[in-house]
Amino acid sequence: MNRFKLIITLLICSTSATFAQQPTSTTAPAAPPMRLTSSAFPDGGIIPIKFTQAAPGAAPGGGTSPELSWTNVPAGTQSFILHMHDVDVSRNKSIDDNLHWLVWNIPANLTGLPEGIPGGAQLPDGSYQMNVFTPSYRGPGAAASGPLHHYIFELYALDTKLDVKPSAEGSETRQNVMKAIQNHVLGKAAYVGLFKRPQ
Repeated sequence: MNRFKLIITLLICSTSATFAQQPTSTTAPAAPPMRLTSSAFPDGGIIPIKFTQAAPGAAPGGGTSPELSWTNVPAGTQSFILHMHDVDVSRNKSIDDNLHWLVWNIPANLTGLPEGIPGGAQLPDGSYQMNVFTPSYRGPGAAASGPLHHYIFELYALDTKLDVKPSAEGSETRQNVMKAIQNHVLGKAAYVGLFKRPQ
């Protein structure tokens, strides 16, 4: 009987020690993903004429840039990049799509861009901008005869500021910027608008 009690006691002690060695879960909940929004149109919705090349009085290749806001910025963010492109276009028989707006070195303390960003290679806050041809926002301009095009606004949070200046050509500038952000992306968010010119 004493031998039986000894075996039971040893089993209980062994089991207790095993459970005591199990690591306790102290993992903090994951931070919410970064989010990009706009008051100009709903995500996945039609982009209003005002923000396109078809707007009354808009310069060729122009338009008014929409308001954009972002939340849930990752810790350690040093700058942002905004990349707007038409993914339904292939330029020069390549995988290069149509660049409508690239803004980089947006200061980390900003939580959005106001409507109507003026043209010019460098903005007052120190950021740079470029489209496929000029240093400005280029509104959507898909032809009325075709399907709706998908214009994607992508926001990247970076752990650095980029040492990249605009080149003479937008596609080259984009290549330089996208190459420079490799291994520096802390978070990403996207927002989509649809457009084709009215009949």
